[in-house]
Amino acid sequence: MLDAFRTAAAYPQGATAVSLPIDIMTKGTKTSIPALPATAFTPPEYGTSPSASLSRAASMIQNAKFPVLFLGTRAATPDAVQAVQGFLRKHPIPVVETFQAAGSISQDLAHLFFGRIGLFRNQPGDKLLAQADLVIVAGYDQSEYDADAWHKSQSLEILHLDWIPADYGAFYNPKLELVGSIAANVKALSDILANVSRPQEFEVAKSIFTEFHAWEQSPQALGQTGDGPIHPLYFIKLMQGMLPPSPTVSSDVGSMYIWLSRFYFAYSPKSFLVSNVQQTLGVALPWAIGASLSQEPPCSRKVISISGDGGFLYSGQELVTAVQQGCNITHFIWNDGKYNMVEFQEVDKYGRSSGVDLGGVDFVKYAEAFGAKGLRVSRSSELEAVMKEALSYKGVCVVDVEIDYSHNHELMRNVIQDNIS
Repeated sequence: MLDAFRTAAAYPQGATAVSLPIDIMTKGTKTSIPALPATAFTPPEYGTSPSASLSRAASMIQNAKFPVLFLGTRAATPDAVQAVQGFLRKHPIPVVETFQAAGSISQDLAHLFFGRIGLFRNQPGDKLLAQADLVIVAGYDQSEYDADAWHKSQSLEILHLDWIPADYGAFYNPKLELVGSIAANVKALSDILANVSRPQEFEVAKSIFTEFHAWEQSPQALGQTGDGPIHPLYFIKLMQGMLPPSPTVSSDVGSMYIWLSRFYFAYSPKSFLVSNVQQTLGVALPWAIGASLSQEPPCSRKVISISGDGGFLYSGQELVTAVQQGCNITHFIWNDGKYNMVEFQEVDKYGRSSGVDLGGVDFVKYAEAFGAKGLRVSRSSELEAVMKEALSYKGVCVVDVEIDYSHNHELMRNVIQDNIS
C-alpha cells in the first residue's frame, strides 16, 4: 500500500491501483508490523543532470540560430512552470505547448507563445517547429502528439529534458538527454547560458505569430457570420472575456477539445484540463466536480466544463453529485446532434458518415430534473446574455448551446509540409 502512494507521488506522477486478495478483503487481518512514519510516503527528490551534460546542453542552445522550446504535460507542474518562465524572462525564445501543457506560459510572456500543437499537424506552432534548428523538449509524452507527426523530417536537433529517459525512436531521437528534475535542469541552464538567439524577432517568426492571432479579429470570432447557431470561435472569445483570471476550465473529448485546445488562452498551469490522449468521453463534468471540491473552501469559485452532447451523455448523471455537494459549476454542452469528431473523420476517409446521429434530449429539463439550472441558446445574438446568466449563477448550471460545426472538416485540413518558406 505504501508503494502505491509513493509511486503515485513520484515523477512521472499519476494514478496507481491496488488489488487486494479476496481473503484479505473478506476477513479481518492482524499484523505485527508497526505503522510507518508519514515521511515514508514522501517520494525521493530529483536533482540536476551531471554538470558535463548541462555544459553540452548550454553549448547546443548557444550555437542554435532558431531554438524553440517545446513544453509537454510533465513540464506543466508548478515548479517546472516557474523555472521555465524564469528561463524565458532571462533568455526569451519562442514556445509551443502540447494541449496538456496548457497554462505553462503566463500572460506577460504571451509574446513568446506560438500556440498549442497536437492531433493534426496544421497549426502555427507546427510551422514554427519546421523552422527550428534546435527543439528543447521538456516533459513531453509521445502519447500527446506522436513524434512522427511533428518531426517527419527526422532532421531536427532535439534536447530532451524530463524526469525519465526519452522514448527513443526514428522520429524522436534526442542528441542529448537531461534526465532529472525539469525545474532544476531548466534553472541550471538559465544560470549558465549567455547570448541565446532570439528567433521570435525574425521575419518568418513574426509572420507565424501574426497568423496565430489572426482568428481573434475574424468574422467568426466577432459573431459577424449571421444570427444562427453559435460558431466555436465566437463562443471561445466571448467566454474568454467574461472569465476571471486563472479560472478552471475542463474540456471533454470531441470536436470541442480541438477548438478549445487551439484557441482558448490559459495562463496558469492545470487551469485548463484536457486529455490529449483522448480519454473516455464524459471526463469534463467529473473533472469539474473534482476541481470544485478541491478548492479552499470547497466550491467557492466558479468552475467551467464543456462537452459535446454525446460526451455529456456519458456522465451527465453526475449532475446529482454536483448538486448534492453544492458545487459551483457551469457546464456548456456544444450540441450538434451528432458524434461530430467521428463524423468529420468518417466523411474524410470514406466519403460518408455512419452511426453518429444523436438528438432527442431536452438538456434543460434533464438539468432541472437533477436540481440544476438549465438554459438554452440557439442564436449568436442570444449567447452573451445567456452566458452572463450562466456564469453568474451560484450553483450548478447546464447550458445547451446549438453549435455551428459546419466547418469542422477544416480542423484536419492543410497539414503542413516539412519545408516552409
